[in-house]
Amino acid sequence: MLLRHYDHTHAADLRDLLLNVHDDCYAGPDRGEFDSRERFAQFVDHWSQGPGWVCIISHDDDQDGQAVGFAYGAPLPTGSPWWSKIAGLDPEFTHETGSRTFAVSEVVVRPQWRKTGTSTRLHEELLTGRHEERATLLVDSTHPKVQALYEAWGYSALGQTKPFADAPVMTAMIRPLTPRSK
Repeated sequence: MLLRHYDHTHAADLRDLLLNVHDDCYAGPDRGEFDSRERFAQFVDHWSQGPGWVCIISHDDDQDGQAVGFAYGAPLPTGSPWWSKIAGLDPEFTHETGSRTFAVSEVVVRPQWRKTGTSTRLHEELLTGRHEERATLLVDSTHPKVQALYEAWGYSALGQTKPFADAPVMTAMIRPLTPRSK
């Protein structure tokens, strides 16, 4: 498996690839509007505009280099509303400086490559060398197996949020990126 790194300067070139992999993962008659190609394109366009955006794409060595998955994210900007809909968080905890928290926006792996360690490799590669003190992500609250995977990766649940009107209820999770004191 080959992992390739990209930044915001490559976003336009990667857009269709990201959308096509996403389509393979969320295709089907039960696909809701939130999981539609059009809605996902809005997220790709939003996240990939910032200079801190990073994308890792995994390619299969045995399938003519076919993209099998990707992970991307970016630092939360100064004053980000990321935490605003989660009850009970200390204002000091939610204060974003532009370099405090890295948001993992997507970890997507095509169905035939799931349960192969691809998502773990993508995620860890995305966070390798980050300078932020913590990483955060949102997981659909109706997917406890996915939340358990994130917990195995070192994340802890903080609370629930509904970041957009058409979004499912999500669990906000956080993971320290600096070494924990003993």
